[in-house]
Amino acid sequence: MAKILIVDDAAFMRMMLKDILTKGGHEVIGEAENGLVAIQKYQELKPDIVTMDITMPEMEGVEAVREIRKKDANARIVMCSAMGQQGMVVQAIQAGAKDFIVKPFQGDRVLDAIRRAV
Repeated sequence: MAKILIVDDAAFMRMMLKDILTKGGHEVIGEAENGLVAIQKYQELKPDIVTMDITMPEMEGVEAVREIRKKDANARIVMCSAMGQQGMVVQAIQAGAKDFIVKPFQGDRVLDAIRRAV
């Protein structure tokens, strides 16, 4: 069981992910609606894993990954991308993300990515 921070600007997406993760036996310890809040919550909550949306207001996901990894080189981050964001996914992996899942989320794929990241 992992302690997870969910980062997505869409409340509906956070709710969907939270549902998949809690049913999979994980604990969602926090949520953030953009990259800036994600960095703050990461330091505050010290999650095992972060699920990070790519496109968000204030600070986008790839930049947030870089900032979190600067503070904690061992941070485990799984990117969440919509279809057609392959270029962004590559940037995210280069920035230090461990894996990525594609929206709309499929429960099994989400849980596999979390398992691999742990």
